[in-house]
Amino acid sequence: MNTILYRPSLPESLQRVLRDDHGAVELPEASRAQMAFLQSEVQNVEVLVTSGPRGADATLIAALPALRAIVSFGVGVDAIDFHAARERGIHVSNTPDVLTDAVADLAVALYLDLLRGVSAADRYVRRGDWGHEPRRALGHDATGRRVGILGLGRIGRAIARRLQGFGCDIAYFSRSPREDVDFHYFDTPEKLAQAVEVLFITVAGGAETRDLVNRRVLEALGRGYLVNVSRGTVVDEDALIEALEKGRLAGAALDVFAREPRVPDALRKMDNVVLTPHMGSATEETRVAMVDLALANLRSFLEYGRLVTPVV
Repeated sequence: MNTILYRPSLPESLQRVLRDDHGAVELPEASRAQMAFLQSEVQNVEVLVTSGPRGADATLIAALPALRAIVSFGVGVDAIDFHAARERGIHVSNTPDVLTDAVADLAVALYLDLLRGVSAADRYVRRGDWGHEPRRALGHDATGRRVGILGLGRIGRAIARRLQGFGCDIAYFSRSPREDVDFHYFDTPEKLAQAVEVLFITVAGGAETRDLVNRRVLEALGRGYLVNVSRGTVVDEDALIEALEKGRLAGAALDVFAREPRVPDALRKMDNVVLTPHMGSATEETRVAMVDLALANLRSFLEYGRLVTPVV
């Protein structure tokens, strides 16, 4: 009986190695097929290989009685039920560090696009509007801005390093002040938003950060800009749309959404909003490194009973 189970949301290159080298089997995603599979095929499954967005909820964990480890492809682990995993002594790993630069690069690209209107200008040219009235509105300087980073972890610090090259004044919010940086610290998201012109979101997703950027935070940001490369659930999406529609917020750049892949029509219609399809780590080089690290976690656990990058 197979001891490794994987979800089909993983890259094909990773799936192929799991099947060919480890005899892993795929967990059906269709609800009926998955239910039948979990009732008959999983008694000996010791390792689940999953993706960040799919994770492993309490129901799935309970259906795998021999489960000892969850290997997640991605840095975000908010879709994994840690309470259920801890109760069973199940180990969890993710793929940190290897995607930090790619996500930070995209965050800065979104920032530049948002302030200079690159995507909007591209649409303007493609429509054949160039040379005709009305002329495009002017963009805004990206250099020298007051920037706030909500969550100064690996990705937040990488964004800060890049923005220092643009002469930006960096401030941040996290659970507690960091001793390894000299950026200005604010002890609430609202205070941070009030002090900056651009707010980057890089906190982890999950119940603790759901709607962390709420109506009050958006009001404090005022006619500023929001860039989210974290999780869509961190932002009150309805409040965000309202702030944009009423002109209280100057613009937003979003790589993540509350109910992916669904994107509200209101956001798609706005020219001061930049939208990308959760592609923070989507470079060939980064995905190869993520696959390698996920496999290193799997092989280390199978051989030594420990993970290379454990979360719990």
